[in-house]
Amino acid sequence: QVQLVESGGGLVQPGGSLQLSCAASGRVFATNAVGWYRHNPGQQRELVAAITPLGHTTYPDSVKGRFTISKNYAQNTVYLQMNSLKPEDSAVYYCNVGRDGSFYYLQPEYLEIWGQGTLVRVSS
Repeated sequence: QVQLVESGGGLVQPGGSLQLSCAASGRVFATNAVGWYRHNPGQQRELVAAITPLGHTTYPDSVKGRFTISKNYAQNTVYLQMNSLKPEDSAVYYCNVGRDGSFYYLQPEYLEIWGQGTLVRVSS
């Protein structure tokens, strides 16, 4: 089973930027869609960015224009560039892969195993 490790979180002021990284133990990003999610206690896990093997991306309105997902195949790594951060972006961020190359199986209900995540806190 592919292992995913998230990193890059931290404390940032409102309006600031962070880049998160998701490193995979295998070349899964070439065949499976990848998503970045965030989660706060008491709330549902939210998909904030996704990318298919062909490079198609999708974002919810809450982050569109501020977040950018990208991949580095050679390094088996997916990035989430987060700009113009707001306090409401604070959460633990996770990456995960779907069953195939579509966005469909990136819905949280289809994903059972999650990594440790990386904490993002936006505060002055």
